[in-house]
Amino acid sequence: MWRSLRPLGRSAASGGYRRYAWTDADADCRLWFRMQAEARRLDVETDRNGNQWAWLGDPTAGDAVVTGSHLDSVPDGGAFDGPLGVVSSFAALDELRARGVSFKRPLAIVNFGDEEGARFGLACVGSRLTAGRLTKEQAYELRDADGISLPQAMEAAGYDPDAIGPDPERLARIGAFVELHVEQGRALDLSGDAIGIASSIWPHGRWRYDFAGEANHAGTTRLVDRRDPMLTYAETVLAARREAELAGAVATFGKIAVEPNGVNAIPSLVRGWLDARAADQDALDAVVAGVEAAARDYADRHGIDLTVVRESFTPVVDFSHALRDELSRILGGAAASTGGTTGTSGPSGKVPVLGTGAGHDAGILSESIPTAMLFVRNPTGVSHSPAEFAAEDDCLAGVRALADVLEELACR
Repeated sequence: MWRSLRPLGRSAASGGYRRYAWTDADADCRLWFRMQAEARRLDVETDRNGNQWAWLGDPTAGDAVVTGSHLDSVPDGGAFDGPLGVVSSFAALDELRARGVSFKRPLAIVNFGDEEGARFGLACVGSRLTAGRLTKEQAYELRDADGISLPQAMEAAGYDPDAIGPDPERLARIGAFVELHVEQGRALDLSGDAIGIASSIWPHGRWRYDFAGEANHAGTTRLVDRRDPMLTYAETVLAARREAELAGAVATFGKIAVEPNGVNAIPSLVRGWLDARAADQDALDAVVAGVEAAARDYADRHGIDLTVVRESFTPVVDFSHALRDELSRILGGAAASTGGTTGTSGPSGKVPVLGTGAGHDAGILSESIPTAMLFVRNPTGVSHSPAEFAAEDDCLAGVRALADVLEELACR
């Protein structure tokens, strides 16, 4: 499975992936998902929001156990973020069938659409729409860098944008959702554990900063006569780092658009996007307020007009304690019954529980259904990069852990 998925949407120039929503690369990934599901005699459907579901058992029976993740990527992203969860879900089903278990609840594997938000600037679009946390009207306002709207992109890819919207009936039929994901950090590597369980997701959001100045000639305009928004933007980037350090948080300006974007022209507009995350809401509020206050101070001093727009926000996600404790019991028992040979527990003999600063579909769905997450060790902590990696032994430990969880939840 890994070999067949690896080339899809891969950039020859960077070695990373450009699997953006409703593009040819996305279509290739969707076809791959369908082929894997059909090879396992699963019933495949695409819901009103473009999410793919592969069902074992009756989808309408209720109390279903669902696993999976996403196949799209950030610009020049790595191979593991998202796809590891989908591949591991199919592999876990293979493992359960090899064990000869009988399923007492419906099981589904899901590929959520547009999780990364690389094309339209909003993460987890498929799960947000399904959970009613993004309205149809809001979705219709989303545009990519070329001005193409989300409904236009969906229609061009052969899907009906008029159908998108909340899907409470579907969510009501799900008893638990467990998402496996490569860890985006080094906590497991530092603790010596192959597998971890998520406790929570930090609150996080995206803010757009528009710095408007005056375009002029780079060679003939005196420094004192300039209204250069790039200077204010640069100072704001440094302010974000300072505010994050003070709050024990993280803040990043990782995307920028410049007009007119000429080497010999002073910009008229610099647009930058701030990604900010913190362990709690108070810390996040302090970072965001501090960055904006600094930016406005710089803007006033340089004669720059500043507009700040919050484009997305996700509050702290505290995963279902009951389901999280159930995963700890299942995986702790599995390691004990085999003398710790399953690879799910590390030096402590227990599966660690850890928080994360990365957003996931499981977090979006947590307000609607019980959700939990498993993390697979990332030896470097690098993610959202072609250097993203997880060792094969750890990936296989993740498959076994997911299979143990699914067996307990769906077969007993």
